[in-house]
Amino acid sequence: MKTKKIVTSAMLIAFALILSFVQIFVLPFGGSITLVSMLPVILAGYLFGTKTGLIAAFAYSVLQMIAGFGTVSAFFLPGDSQMAPFAAISICLIDYVFAYTVLGLGGVFRPYCKKEISSMVLGVFLTITLRYIMHIISGYIFFGQWAEWFFSDSTGLSQITVFKGFCDWVMNNLSGNGLALVYSVTYNGAYMIPELIITLAVTPIVFKAIRKAM
Repeated sequence: MKTKKIVTSAMLIAFALILSFVQIFVLPFGGSITLVSMLPVILAGYLFGTKTGLIAAFAYSVLQMIAGFGTVSAFFLPGDSQMAPFAAISICLIDYVFAYTVLGLGGVFRPYCKKEISSMVLGVFLTITLRYIMHIISGYIFFGQWAEWFFSDSTGLSQITVFKGFCDWVMNNLSGNGLALVYSVTYNGAYMIPELIITLAVTPIVFKAIRKAM
């Protein structure tokens, strides 16, 4: 069983990494909607328990940092994106290590739900929401300076007609920390919320396939 867990978890991690490169939509400053790339990692926690899930998710977080080396290295090297070492390290921890490792909690509801499909759906909702929160925290602390541009610049969100009224309200009523928080929630929500919805829609299909295979 130990060998099976290791081999299956490694396959799920590899599958997740491949899916992460299938990007449906990419935001200009990081973040993308992928083809349910988080689901295989969540499955590791659901199938083999929280301990194995967290180990697998941590390994996946390291692979994501390696895959995003160009973005990560820019925080440390001289240039427009360079940050203080503490800030750069904190971003790596929050946006990568913490944000992806929480995906390993996919099976926490399994002992408490009579219907397994319910526990899996709840696990997906919890883990992706936790990842979203991690990105909100990072965006609020380290990228809040982009908030005014995002809501008012000629190339920002305000140029999308359906969001213009919201952008005007934000700029007229918020400033400082409040503006930074709404920016982080909105920007990260632009890719995390659609990803959550897509993953929740696919989860029952994957669950039925797993049950059939088992």
